Amino acid sequence: MRSAINDSCIQLRRELHQIPEPGFAEVKTQNLLLTYLKRLPTHRIEIQTWRTGILVKIRGKSPKRRIGYRADMDGLPIVEQTNYPFRSQHEEYMHACGHDLHMAIAFGVLSYFVEHPIDDDLIIIFEPAEEGPGGALPMLASKEFHAWKPDVIFALHIAPEYPVGTIATRPGILFANTSELFIDLHGKGGHAAYPHQANDMVIAASQLAIQLQTIVSRNIDPLDSVVVTIGKMSAGTKQNIIADHARLEGTIRTCSMESMEQVKQRITSCVQGIETGLNCRANIDWGANYCQVFNEETWTHSFMNWVKTNTSYQLIECKEAMTGEDFGYFLQEIPGFMFWLGVETPYGLHHPKIEPNEEAIPIAIELMTQYIQSL
Repeated sequence: MRSAINDSCIQLRRELHQIPEPGFAEVKTQNLLLTYLKRLPTHRIEIQTWRTGILVKIRGKSPKRRIGYRADMDGLPIVEQTNYPFRSQHEEYMHACGHDLHMAIAFGVLSYFVEHPIDDDLIIIFEPAEEGPGGALPMLASKEFHAWKPDVIFALHIAPEYPVGTIATRPGILFANTSELFIDLHGKGGHAAYPHQANDMVIAASQLAIQLQTIVSRNIDPLDSVVVTIGKMSAGTKQNIIADHARLEGTIRTCSMESMEQVKQRITSCVQGIETGLNCRANIDWGANYCQVFNEETWTHSFMNWVKTNTSYQLIECKEAMTGEDFGYFLQEIPGFMFWLGVETPYGLHHPKIEPNEEAIPIAIELMTQYIQSL
């Protein structure tokens, strides 16, 4: 039975990989998952849809609590450059963060417990829009989620840097607090030959980008962990036209909410300074904000000890990472943890050439089914 589940999950992963979709637009993804769910025996499962997400309850034999397991669903706006025969069929979108594997593993865990029920109820959560604008907070607030709210919750994230068969986690903070950053600067356009008659937003954006890079080096405790990155700048329409508008897009990542607020205050001050100094108008949009993924210590220690004692997998107590994950919102309300799953590929997360090793799928299914059975 386990082998049949593995084969089905690998096939599901490949089908999901071909249809990556933006957050809250995972229509094909939801339909494909529902198609697979309908193939399972129905005597023990209940299904709810929420927007483009899905919640599945596997009824326990004598439930006293609900155990939750979450997988995310959306893709990324990336043009795929893998060698897969099952490459993305959606132009300019790709499952480059492993959500296709996450869903396939969750389906495998679900499939196993339909045939091998435990005493407690198991809630499998397929969450949309993790990459943005964020599905966790609105899902947590939904009546569908509250009807089946778990008492404990788990999740994993693929890790390209670790070998297959490696599990990495830590108690406490695992992933950082994150905030998107969008800054629009508005001045006055004009002819390149008459700069004194215009107000050049290329200059304003350039000065601001440099100023923002001083925040971490000159305003944050050197022993703290903070990242401010401007990943995209755009301005102008032609080489001989002075730009009346410029836009900076970036990200902020911190290991504490106090540092996040400090960074945002400094960014606001820098932007106000550019407005005054260069006589322009500016607007800041903080976009999607994710809280830190903070693993509950008792559950995490117990899981780590269980992996070391009961499996042959390599367990690593890793350092915290500056990656972001809205699973942190689940952990604010429900005790539990997230861990890294080794998929051994030379290309990192969000890279157009990332090809996670599918051998990690059956490993994760076996790990989580055995662990949940042990609770």
